[in-house]
Amino acid sequence: MIIRPRRLRKTASIRAMTSETRLSPSMLVYPVFIREGKNIIEDIPAMPGQKRYSPDKLPVILERAVRNKIGAVLFFGIPDHKDECGSSAYDDNGVIQQAIRTAKREFPELTIIADVCMCEYTSHGHCGILHGKDVDNDATLQYLARIAVSQARAGADIVAPSDMMDGHTAAIREALDINGMTDTAIMSYAVKYASAFYGPFREAAGSAPSFGDRKSYQMNPRNLREAIREAELDISEGADMIIVKPGLPYLDVLRAVKECVNVPVASYSVSGEYSMMKAAASMGWLNEKNIACESAVSIARAGADIIITYFALELAEYMLNGEL
Repeated sequence: MIIRPRRLRKTASIRAMTSETRLSPSMLVYPVFIREGKNIIEDIPAMPGQKRYSPDKLPVILERAVRNKIGAVLFFGIPDHKDECGSSAYDDNGVIQQAIRTAKREFPELTIIADVCMCEYTSHGHCGILHGKDVDNDATLQYLARIAVSQARAGADIVAPSDMMDGHTAAIREALDINGMTDTAIMSYAVKYASAFYGPFREAAGSAPSFGDRKSYQMNPRNLREAIREAELDISEGADMIIVKPGLPYLDVLRAVKECVNVPVASYSVSGEYSMMKAAASMGWLNEKNIACESAVSIARAGADIIITYFALELAEYMLNGEL
């Protein structure tokens, strides 16, 4: 035999040298849940290893992220006050705004991404303004714009609208520019499916809808071509980066989107993916480190430039130690 592919698999050094997919801590984004209050660090039962932090306790986790050379963190706020229009989300002294100011003061080198949505802040748990039992798309846009401007004013480097309203990127870009925030980037959840994998997140953030579901505005899991349309729409409206969410169940969508767009593409490996791996590992059925690494590699191999994952801290440590 002249051709023996196994020659390039002989040693760890050769395998590393010839790897087609390469990851680095700088491509990781770590999601952080921030609860209103003080002196709070509390476990999230549905997501073992993840916690909620009050703004004053954020340095505890952000210091580890910086030490591990993680590129950015993504903030989700959990307010004490909720109402029909999610007013706490655009309060300049709201929980997310407090967290952003703390993070930028203590760790100015860390990129701060702020989630722009209303579900954690509304009394009904939907991602916009209700008209009867339906989310009013156009009425919601002005609120999303107010949220993004407030977050940018607090110091967010990037705002990330996750609401899936039509026209949200254009509304946010216009509001940011009018307010002189032309350098604030938009990372749009352009491709966000109505997935069954979000359950643990909704417990963590207290964002489950009080009635119905989100299938009228989040995407149909059966559709792929629609994902390309959504991505192209958000880019045309000014998105600097886009997200495909969830991660592992939608690798085909990630690949298709990546091949059609010319902006950085992120994949969000969501709470359900994380909790499944944690549960299987806790039962001894799978090796947690190995499946976390293999999952991250598969997402990068499918085309992700950026990976949003709850395993970010561990993955970064593996990379820095030469284990991934």
